[in-house]
Amino acid sequence: MKYSNLIFTALSIVTLSLSSCTSDDSNDATIANYTVPTTYTFERNSVTTVDFSGQSSRLSMLEEMGNYIKTAATNGTLADKTVLSNMYSNTNNAFSTDALNSSGKQLKDKTAASRDYFELYLGGGSITEKTTVQAFFETQLTLAQDASKGTIAAAGVTGSYLDGTSKRLFAPNGLEPQQVLLKGMMGASFMDQIVNNYLSKNKLDDGTNKTNNTNKVVETGKTYTTMEHTWDEAYGYIYGVDGTKFWASYIGQVNADVDFNTLTADIDLAFRKGRAAIVANDYVTRDAQIDIIKAKLAMVPAVRAVFYLQEGKGKLVTDKGAKAFHALSEAYGFIMSLRYTNNPATNSPYFTKSEVDAMLASMVSGTNGFWDIDTIGAKLDTISAQIATKFGFTVAQAATVN
Repeated sequence: MKYSNLIFTALSIVTLSLSSCTSDDSNDATIANYTVPTTYTFERNSVTTVDFSGQSSRLSMLEEMGNYIKTAATNGTLADKTVLSNMYSNTNNAFSTDALNSSGKQLKDKTAASRDYFELYLGGGSITEKTTVQAFFETQLTLAQDASKGTIAAAGVTGSYLDGTSKRLFAPNGLEPQQVLLKGMMGASFMDQIVNNYLSKNKLDDGTNKTNNTNKVVETGKTYTTMEHTWDEAYGYIYGVDGTKFWASYIGQVNADVDFNTLTADIDLAFRKGRAAIVANDYVTRDAQIDIIKAKLAMVPAVRAVFYLQEGKGKLVTDKGAKAFHALSEAYGFIMSLRYTNNPATNSPYFTKSEVDAMLASMVSGTNGFWDIDTIGAKLDTISAQIATKFGFTVAQAATVN
């Protein structure tokens, strides 16, 4: 089959030379000497075949929800639960732009909703868990509203608390609903969709997807095959909008540490190589890139969780308030995300739901959660070591990341 109508637009390209091989599936024939572009740019007949607008919309939606809570805390206004819930389900034109309100996209239906974990139950998920997770995030919205009503936060008391010159909102146990929402949704929605849905071979190869991709049958009215688009949607949950939000930002932060300084390049190359392999019908190489992305991306919440656990522990000594609770709330959200990672060797999360739940419960155990400052340090060290050991790095390595 000829691909003369396929153009990879880039200033320079890396040639991927592969010897021809076959698998039991005749569609898995590897095509030699195709190219991997140096940027994520793919065209057919001089028209882009890349589209992840839906993912960009959801990134923007979560960002706006977080900013709405932050503004309420700063200005002393109500973080209205009705508005936030409407944002979560994208109803009643709750967003600031018509583009988001009319996008037809929402965050709620993409929460704990992946093909592998919550449709096929391969990662131990269930419909019951999906409903519970969605309700958990709705609870964070209620807690944000309650904390914005003017009460000063204290042990067992929902309210606002001064962090330097700005205010943050806290639940009775010291958790910050905004950070639990943001980091938790990065896992329950974005991570889950990336590694358990769009990079699932069950979805990529569903029905006639592989045959249509091999024969370059594009979707009606579109420039891309279904498989190409599915891969792009995974990419969009990291690099959508301007390529600096949520997971893209934290990949960069982890990469800034010398112990993890190939992470950005590894994930970026795997996405480009996998997309190029799809175009060339090289499903063996595609699958190898899936494994790389799953393993490398899982490192991000692991490293950040340990970093924030240790940062929070330190601030409990020097600050004993909002700064410590803020860091620990970020850690809490990233630990939540570990439940949605995917170990390519098992097609299951690196930590089971029960293991994640146990770590989270330990963090806020006791009468007043984070407010029980004198008892929490040992718990944070235990959880840090548990995560670091699982992923093969040390607590010290993760704690030095900025």
